[in-house]
Amino acid sequence: MNRFELVRAQTTAQARDLAAEKPGSVLKAGGIDVLDRLKEHLIEPPRLVDLKTIPGLAQISVDKDGTLKIGALATLAQVAGHAAVRASHPALARACGEAASPQVRNVATIGGNLLQRPRCWYYRLESYKCLKKGGDVCFAIAGENRYHVIFGGGPAFAPHPSSAAVPLVAYGASFVLDGPKGGRVVPAADFFLLPAQDPTRENVLEPGELLKEIRVPSAAGWKSAYYEVRERAAFDWPLVSAAIALKVSGGVVRDARVVLGQVATIPWRSAAAEKALVGQAVGATSAEAAGKAAVEGAQPMSDNGYKVDLTATLVRRTVASLA
Repeated sequence: MNRFELVRAQTTAQARDLAAEKPGSVLKAGGIDVLDRLKEHLIEPPRLVDLKTIPGLAQISVDKDGTLKIGALATLAQVAGHAAVRASHPALARACGEAASPQVRNVATIGGNLLQRPRCWYYRLESYKCLKKGGDVCFAIAGENRYHVIFGGGPAFAPHPSSAAVPLVAYGASFVLDGPKGGRVVPAADFFLLPAQDPTRENVLEPGELLKEIRVPSAAGWKSAYYEVRERAAFDWPLVSAAIALKVSGGVVRDARVVLGQVATIPWRSAAAEKALVGQAVGATSAEAAGKAAVEGAQPMSDNGYKVDLTATLVRRTVASLA
């Protein structure tokens, strides 16, 4: 780990200015992922700009129309334990409540969870200059790839690591960004980038921009659930996760959103699974059909074919839980 200066910002504008003063500076929220990358020499910034000292960025509130507003510095534990989130957006509460470990959830922020870099071991090892680090090869193609993607890969194949992103896409959330050119709001579905667009980036954040707030529309009239599968029940990243939101009227699904995690380079929305659900009653038959449809077009790598069956089973069980 290199020597660096730690400065504490009081406003988002000051944070941007402090980072711009020293090129290569890094913004820090909870610091979980930043610390990992510092120790692994993936970043060597001259300055860390601490965002935790900016007031108001950790608040969670609900507007009169049911819109949920979550400051980017709210911790995963705060989101998971918030009564309004649990009542109106249970899939988000569960995703945040199962991420990492209790100790990490008390420190890690939801913004940091969304913006963390890939957990691929080739990216995380200093000795490999992979595509994500400006190299010319994805070592997972011919190497160890049992945790890698079955959708949306190429030219890089690292799965998107965020648990919170999966239900946020399912709920139709938007992200409020603040940058040198002013603020903008980006739908969560448009925020994450495929590696074919730029293998060195995972999202549309521009230099100097930061994530301020997450806005989640009212989920009134929707049923939703989130489940994940891990190798270990304790601290571990999911092998596969699924967030499903259904709008049901008269016993029939009128609208559906099926989003998968850890199977693609972005939170992966399955149009085929959604089509299999719309117009059907929620039950064993539609759950089975959605599970099969969710893995249409899957392209497993040499060592991760198990993810195909795991995904189909998880989607089936998640749909069934909403019956």
